[in-house]
Amino acid sequence: MSGRDSLARGVRPAQPGTLHARSAADGIEVAPLPGLTVRFGRGPGEEGAGGDVELSVGRSDQGVSRRHGELTYLEGGWTLRNTGQQALRLPRGRLLPPGSDRLPLAAGYTPVFVRGSGFREHLVELYVVRPETAGPEGLAGAPLPAAWALSEDERLVLVVLGQRYLRHEPDPRPLPYRQAAEVMAFLRPGERWGTAEVASRVEDVRRRLARHGGRLPALRAEEAPEPQGCTPDHRLLTDLVAATALVPPDLGLLDGVAG
Repeated sequence: MSGRDSLARGVRPAQPGTLHARSAADGIEVAPLPGLTVRFGRGPGEEGAGGDVELSVGRSDQGVSRRHGELTYLEGGWTLRNTGQQALRLPRGRLLPPGSDRLPLAAGYTPVFVRGSGFREHLVELYVVRPETAGPEGLAGAPLPAAWALSEDERLVLVVLGQRYLRHEPDPRPLPYRQAAEVMAFLRPGERWGTAEVASRVEDVRRRLARHGGRLPALRAEEAPEPQGCTPDHRLLTDLVAATALVPPDLGLLDGVAG
């Protein structure tokens, strides 16, 4: 799934507070009705007993609980609760353990990673329609400029390079070019992929954005202090993820690569 199909940039017009939730296999749109609960997880087993859910996640992964979490509209906002056996992972490395208190969801886009068997994680994308933008086409309520559109090669290279950012790991860093080139060679057998080819695609994107004013105005206005030792690639990947030019579903392009 490409960034163009992102939940954060593709929800339909709806009333403020409407919840859009999507997994790899399912999707749901829910009005903000007091007390309404949306349950997600693996769902009922083959025998059809227990675990009824409104959003199916990790259906074939026994590491995902049949009812792994729930979203409930309470006191004017959506909340997230972990009802499963393994922690839910949220942006910036935050974990929501089983049995913890309900977590209020902010308006806008929130990716939630459901831990499964081994090193597997399943993405649940959540989008709560903001009060000021009843029909969002991006986190800032407007489509991205054309300069931010990525070619197929550019997207794949940047997903390989920035996969830690898309997984919302704490203190992420770009994959080294040498390692990124090895992954590209695995994903594109028969094509020439070395560090020079990876660097060329990244530099093409950086130069294109620089010609069109660099960062989006909304990103410049809300820019946080950059970490010590910050590199141009770190800034580029941070901007692309913040602007939803790259989104967590893009990690699907890496299917078949060992984690």
